[in-house]
Amino acid sequence: MDWIDALILGIVQGLAEYLPISSSGHLEIFREILNINIAGDDILEFDVMLHAATVLSTIVVLWKEFFPLCKSFFTVKLDYNFFYVCKILVSCIPVAIVGFCFKDFVESLFGGSLLVVGICLCITALLLTFAYFFRTRPMLLNRSGNQCEPRDITWIDAFVIGISQAIAVLPGLSRSGTTIATGILLGDKREKVASFSFLMVIIPILGEALLDMKDMIAGGGSESEVGGLCLAVGFIASFVVGCIACKWMLNLVKKGKLIWFALYCIIMGIICICW
Repeated sequence: MDWIDALILGIVQGLAEYLPISSSGHLEIFREILNINIAGDDILEFDVMLHAATVLSTIVVLWKEFFPLCKSFFTVKLDYNFFYVCKILVSCIPVAIVGFCFKDFVESLFGGSLLVVGICLCITALLLTFAYFFRTRPMLLNRSGNQCEPRDITWIDAFVIGISQAIAVLPGLSRSGTTIATGILLGDKREKVASFSFLMVIIPILGEALLDMKDMIAGGGSESEVGGLCLAVGFIASFVVGCIACKWMLNLVKKGKLIWFALYCIIMGIICICW
């Protein structure tokens, strides 16, 4: 891998982490296109840097929301922000179970397969399409017989969205697309779902990064094939593009224009399956 490859992969990660097109799936696709063949521990180190960059971009873009949440939670101020963080923690339970118990199984069974990526991209397209046409749940009525209005995220919603995040560990199944679509289908406010989706991934990504670092240390301290320049270029590219993509995605979700990503995912899914 040279610095141009690292730049391309960093841009791909920054875009695909927030846009509902699957970052893991697109990293697999572009590694195939760029013909990058690197040992598992070395590519793992590179992926950890890319994910750390997108976590940092989330914190930067959502700082006005992130700081009050941290302040309320760590000072145990029992207000809306405190319980919002608790809902984020509830949403992390399913993905934590998958990460601790089934991570190696999922990676060995589905990792590196463009066929799986293609199928999961098609599933992402179906989820986004379904959420687009049924985003306000018109079939559900409240007790007075009127149509339900979109609401804030409840405790049950947080756990269900967390389940969708756990399922989205499959390469090609977009995490942001799956969680946002799930929240919209549950009847939650689009802008609330978008920010919740981006904030809820911080803990799992940091947790996965720590587990990956533990695996890298356990695997020995051999010299990496990636190199410091590639790590730095990938990190900066992922961070800068991630900040732009995060802001863009928040606006797109508010306007309800995710259907175009469904079209993109179905086209890319078919290409991957045929490849």
